[in-house]
Amino acid sequence: MFKIKICGIKSVKDAQLVALAGADAIGLNFYDKSPRCIDQETAAKIVAAAPARVAKVGLFVNAPADEVNKLAEELKLDWIQLHGDEGPEYLSKLVDRPILRAIRLSDDNHGEVADYVRACCHVRQLGGVLVDKLVEGAFGGTGETVDWTGLAGLDGFANGCPLVLAGGLTPFNVEEAISVVRPAAVDVASGVESSPGAKNLLLVRAFTTAAKRAFAEIEDAG
Repeated sequence: MFKIKICGIKSVKDAQLVALAGADAIGLNFYDKSPRCIDQETAAKIVAAAPARVAKVGLFVNAPADEVNKLAEELKLDWIQLHGDEGPEYLSKLVDRPILRAIRLSDDNHGEVADYVRACCHVRQLGGVLVDKLVEGAFGGTGETVDWTGLAGLDGFANGCPLVLAGGLTPFNVEEAISVVRPAAVDVASGVESSPGAKNLLLVRAFTTAAKRAFAEIEDAG
């Protein structure tokens, strides 16, 4: 399982710089309504240029399963990230890749989301559950933070799956977020950008440094 994922990579240069900065996963966005969306040709160049140690995660929103499978196979993606309204039965249609199921959390939908995660795991074991902030009309990338303290207090919320924390993370709050939530990994897009899709190397370096420090402190504490 990766620990630090930088999502919304749009260029070979950014992919290489993000890897050098210490991230161990990159997100390739195939949602055509996102400002971070890329086409297959660009994605292929990024995958080819990124180090083998860096996980390549394809992000999809309500895409036909055959389209997801085609891109996963042709691009040799390591993970499939579902960030839309796909139902649990959708998982059975996907190729053999770890699935990162994104869910959008509000103050009052904890039970509903936990039931959904359990239903997904009955169909197919998830590689991870990514928690983002519920913002009406958006599928993520809003820069809004989740209630970290509330999330930390949810028992069995992810049904035993690794928890990936997203939503409003920046170099300035990721250390606190990790110490409170204790996730398996963190995911950031807008928090390390100069503009949508344009990564700021200084922010990426600061983010990965802070995240690594926080994860190390957790490991040292046992």
